[in-house]
Amino acid sequence: MSLNSYDEWSPLKEVIVGSAENYISHERELSFELFFHDNIAGDNDAARLEWYYPRLRSRGGAAPSGGTRVPVKPRYVAELNEDLQGLVDTLTSLGVTVHRPTDVDPSTVEMRTPAWSASVVPALNIRDNTLIAGDEIIETSPMIRSRYFETQLLKPVFQEYFRRGARWSVMPRPLMTDASFDLSYARSSRAGGPMEPIEDPQPSRYDVGHEMLFDAAQCLRFGRDIVANISTRNHELGVDWLERHLEGRFRIHRVHKLSDSHIDSMVLALRPGTLLCRSEAVLDFLPEPLRKWDVIIPPTPETYGFPQYEDDDLILTSQYIDLNVLSVGPDTVLVNEACPELMRKLERHGFTVVPVRHRHRRLFGGGFHCFTLDTVREGGLEDYLD
Repeated sequence: MSLNSYDEWSPLKEVIVGSAENYISHERELSFELFFHDNIAGDNDAARLEWYYPRLRSRGGAAPSGGTRVPVKPRYVAELNEDLQGLVDTLTSLGVTVHRPTDVDPSTVEMRTPAWSASVVPALNIRDNTLIAGDEIIETSPMIRSRYFETQLLKPVFQEYFRRGARWSVMPRPLMTDASFDLSYARSSRAGGPMEPIEDPQPSRYDVGHEMLFDAAQCLRFGRDIVANISTRNHELGVDWLERHLEGRFRIHRVHKLSDSHIDSMVLALRPGTLLCRSEAVLDFLPEPLRKWDVIIPPTPETYGFPQYEDDDLILTSQYIDLNVLSVGPDTVLVNEACPELMRKLERHGFTVVPVRHRHRRLFGGGFHCFTLDTVREGGLEDYLD
C-alpha cells in the first residue's frame, strides 16, 4: 500500500515496529544528559532518586568521545525482544502489516563524525526520528549523538514506500558539537535530584552555534494540523524548518515547554474528540480547540507495576511511560498489560483494550507509541481543530 498516515487513531493498516537486537550500552554525554534531563531530575520519587540515578562519574568506563558508557544487561535486551515480538504478533493478529528495521551489526559499536564519536544503538524508538506527514517521510534532526544514523536502519522500508510514490525528505543534519545545544531549559529547571551539572560546552572548530535538533515525537498529528512542542532554541529552529517545508499542506501549532522534548507521554489523541492526558494541567498548554475535547486522565496505579532493578541499571523514563499507548483504530487501543487500572478506565469510555506485555519500558525509554511508526492508516487530510 502507499504511504498514508495523517493522525494517531484511524484504522491502522501498516506499521514499522522497532528492534532492540544488539543493544549493548547507553552513552552518557552532553546530548544524552540534556535529552533525559526532566525524567532524571524530577519525575521520580525523591526517596528513590539516588538509587535510580547514581552519579555519572561513578559508572562504567570513559568512552573515546568523552562520555561514559553504561552497559545494558543482555537479559533485559532478550526480554525486550520477546515483548517486541509479542507486539508484532498482536498487531498481525489484528490484520496490520508489520515491517521491521535492519538490525545493528554486532560488530558496529561506535560511530564517528568529524566533530565527535559515540556508541551505536539499534532502531528501537523509531517514532522519535521520523515524522510521517500524510504521504511524506520526514527524517528529523536527531537530538542524541548515538542515534545520529538510526534512520539508516529504516532505509529498506523507506525505499519501498518511495518506490510506491511516497515523498521523502530529510531535515538538515546537525553538526552536534557542544555549542549546538541550547542549555537554557536544563539550566533553568528547578527540578531536583542527583543530576550531573550541565558543564560549559567545549569549543570545536566545527561550531556554528545553536542548530535545529528536533525529534518527530515532539509532534502529534490531527489530520491537517500538527501540534509541536518547543522547549529550546534547537526545537524552535526545527519547527521553523517544518513549518516552511509543509507550508500550504499542513498547519503547525506550537506549544511551549509542555515537556522537555517528546509530547507522547504527556498527551495522546485516541480518537476525534478524546485525549489521554497525564493531568488536567496539560490542557493549559494545548491549542484552544483541543481544550474542548473530552479528557481521560490515567488513574493512579494501585501497585508499583515496574520491575525492580539493580543499582547499576540506568532508568530513562518517568513512571508515566505507560500513557504511551498505541491506537489501532478509533475504538481499539494497545495498552501495557501491567496497567489494569488504565485498561478498565479506557473500557469505561467505550474502548476495546488489547493488553500487550512490555516489561522494561523504563530502561529503554519508550512505550508502544515510541516503538512504532504507523505508515498506513485509513484517515486523510481532515480538519479536526476548526
